[in-house]
Amino acid sequence: MKLPKTAHTSRPWRIHEIAPDFRLYDVWALPTPGGPDDFPRLVRQTAGGDTADNPSRVARTLFAVRWRLGKLLGWDGPGSGVGSRVPTLRDRLPADLRDGPSGPAFERLPFTPVYLTGDEWAAEMANRTVHGVMHLSWVPDGTGGHRGQMAVLVKPNGLWGRAYMAAIAPFRHLLVYPPLMRGIEQSWRAKQAA
Repeated sequence: MKLPKTAHTSRPWRIHEIAPDFRLYDVWALPTPGGPDDFPRLVRQTAGGDTADNPSRVARTLFAVRWRLGKLLGWDGPGSGVGSRVPTLRDRLPADLRDGPSGPAFERLPFTPVYLTGDEWAAEMANRTVHGVMHLSWVPDGTGGHRGQMAVLVKPNGLWGRAYMAAIAPFRHLLVYPPLMRGIEQSWRAKQAA
């Protein structure tokens, strides 16, 4: 379920001090009910995710088209990512986070972990259009349990990056995120039952 931006901005997340120049685009309540100690499971599940596994054929097709366009137009080339076009956010970390764990490496998605705490995980990606952050957190659900929350923060790369983000907004909200949430829920429930 899409949440108001205050669901992210009102909490004392460490990402606020690390990426104040990034714009908050989306905040989602993840369908991952659990207890106070289930956050590591959400982090592992996310790091093992793949856009090719999205339950929606339309969303899988959109991701495939995006990856092909990126390759064709050079958006995702070697000089466009974290550490080349943009410095890593790890360079901005205070000592306690820099010396702590960054979290698991992603198996298939183009993200790099930045930092991990007991209830917060940030991972970044960059290409010729944007520098983006996926921020996962573990929050009380209001009924005595907990659930995941995902925030997407983006720093567009100039006019082209802003145009790109505006162009994909309807696709993100209508065709990508709803099936992504269903896929997260299906995977969460399957692993819970195992």
